[in-house]
Amino acid sequence: MPENHLHIVAFNIPYPANYGGVIDVFYKLKALHQLGIKIHLHCFQYDRPKASELNEYCETVDYYPRETGLASQFSIKPYIVESRKSEALLSKLLSDDYPILFEGLHSCYYLNHKSLHGRTLIYRESNIEHHYYFNLFKSEINIGKKAFFLIESLKLKLYQEQLKYVAKMLVVSQTDRDYLRQQFPFKIVVYLPSFHGNTEVKSLSGKGSYVLYHGNLSVGENALAAEYLVKEVFNDINVPLKIAGLNPSETLKRLVANFNHIELIPNPPQAEMEALIANAQINVLVTFQATGLKLKLLNTLYNGRWMLVNKEMLAGTGLENLCEIANSAADMKVKIKSLFDKEFDQNQLIARSELLQKRFSDQINAKNLVAQVFDS
Repeated sequence: MPENHLHIVAFNIPYPANYGGVIDVFYKLKALHQLGIKIHLHCFQYDRPKASELNEYCETVDYYPRETGLASQFSIKPYIVESRKSEALLSKLLSDDYPILFEGLHSCYYLNHKSLHGRTLIYRESNIEHHYYFNLFKSEINIGKKAFFLIESLKLKLYQEQLKYVAKMLVVSQTDRDYLRQQFPFKIVVYLPSFHGNTEVKSLSGKGSYVLYHGNLSVGENALAAEYLVKEVFNDINVPLKIAGLNPSETLKRLVANFNHIELIPNPPQAEMEALIANAQINVLVTFQATGLKLKLLNTLYNGRWMLVNKEMLAGTGLENLCEIANSAADMKVKIKSLFDKEFDQNQLIARSELLQKRFSDQINAKNLVAQVFDS
């Protein structure tokens, strides 16, 4: 049986797998490796060290410096694309005729390069990027960053046309699948949920003593959600709230300091974050932009008790039956009071296990990915 080799062009070094995009890439590598796929990984390096751990899952791992700075910002191409070009990468891709999987629009600088015409090119979507950046623009306070996000959104909307050169698109949510099918009616667009590394539902039965919101708090969208929960939801209900995540702003710290029943936990180690998720009575997740699949939602369903979310968090996921939904601050208060004294039992665990293992199994989705790339 012939060996299947695959190039994967990643926007960042996917280890450690500790935030949304790289979680999908890392556990995809792991699942494909288990199926015997020979992976040739290409990583852009800018804020993370090289990771020898990746050699366990890949035939080859190559690193390329990201060209950050003003020169990349003044290009007609989006900054996230222009800053990820490398002649060394192109040379590696041209050294054989293996299929190429481009991770996110970030990695697609060479999508239309004449030397790659005729190759099997696959696009792995993680967000509708211009929607994502436009929402960052709306939620950002800093004027300079706000302008950058708006310009980047416009560039990304134009650059999306480059996807006409791919053979297939593998997308993380049903909403994004429908959008891309509308934009590219003659292309194959396949729903393939994010890879996440969970193999079984580990939610604890019983009750916890606090509500948790977690996320990368340096991201404007997450900071806005945390501030909304403090000011609009937990401002006048006597239920303990913990907010945990990376690099919270001074604004959020000052806001939380006004409330005795709200605690901010900056930069918790991975083990502490896992314990916070597992032991919470309710994990509340709020977003104001319905883009991609929120991997923290999936991870929390595998490891936490009750889930309280708004409709944007669930968009295109098919996970509505596993979550409590509230779309206003008033509704959230009612749901929190109702769930806070309610035991999480075996029936909830069984329902989660059945749905998640059927639709979000890394092993099943890896087989689907292999079929999409090599059986066409």
